[in-house]
Amino acid sequence: MRLVLASGSPRRREILQLLGLHHEIRPPEVDERLRSGEEPGVQARRLAVEKASSIAGDGDDLILAADTLVVLGEEILGKPADEADASTMLMKLQGRQHAVHTGLALRLGDRIESDVAVTRVWFRSLDAAECEEYVATSEPLDKAGAYGIQGLGAVLVQRIEGEYFNVMGLPVQLLLSLLARFGLRYAYGSLEEV
Repeated sequence: MRLVLASGSPRRREILQLLGLHHEIRPPEVDERLRSGEEPGVQARRLAVEKASSIAGDGDDLILAADTLVVLGEEILGKPADEADASTMLMKLQGRQHAVHTGLALRLGDRIESDVAVTRVWFRSLDAAECEEYVATSEPLDKAGAYGIQGLGAVLVQRIEGEYFNVMGLPVQLLLSLLARFGLRYAYGSLEEV
């Protein structure tokens, strides 16, 4: 069985590498526009399923796809358009709590299993100058919500409730749960049938 990551995200690749899971990368081509009125968790799950479905593979390919949304109240914060947008997002998040929803989908042949993980994140209070300093590092420019908890953005986060790896974009505990639905288990660097 070959594990295929349907994502171009360096963070997702990094997590799979941390787990010692050899994988192939095939970024999907999916319309990720948001649908009006769709709940964030439903949307993240739908996009993950669409990504997993869009990847060509043979019957032995285990295709893993994910989609992460940062949600502040009713507002979904995607990747910033530019530095000014990133600073605006960070100022909205400062001193407040938000939720990170990651939809995860696994596909083997025609069968797809999917679910959503949610982690609550609290930012400490920040001022505009500190936000601009962080944005100047360029780290937040390719990340939903304009921050990376695994990098310099760690200093922005006061606390989390839920899984850390979910905030990075690949919830490991949910991945283990989806693997189990296929009769697979993580065996410290490999996948095995149960």
